[in-house]
Amino acid sequence: MSAPHPVPWETPGPLTGPIGVPLVDLLDRVLSTGVVISGDLVIAIADVPLVRLSLHALLSSVSDRVPAPWSDSGPL
Repeated sequence: MSAPHPVPWETPGPLTGPIGVPLVDLLDRVLSTGVVISGDLVIAIADVPLVRLSLHALLSSVSDRVPAPWSDSGPL
C-alpha cells in the first residue's frame, strides 16, 4: 500500500484526499503571528506535591523593520 500524496493547493476541481501542509509553511505562519507555550509539571509522592515546575515561553519572529521598544540596546 503506497502512502497518499498531498493534494496541491491550486487544484481547479473539488479536493479529494488529504490536504498536505508543508512544515516550512506551518512554521512561517506560527512565527509570523507568535505562539505562547505554557505548562506545569508537578512531581508528587503519595499525593503530596514535592516539586512544581512552570514553563511559559513566547515564540515569535524578529524583524529589523520593527524598532525596539527600548531607547538603548535593550534591558540586558
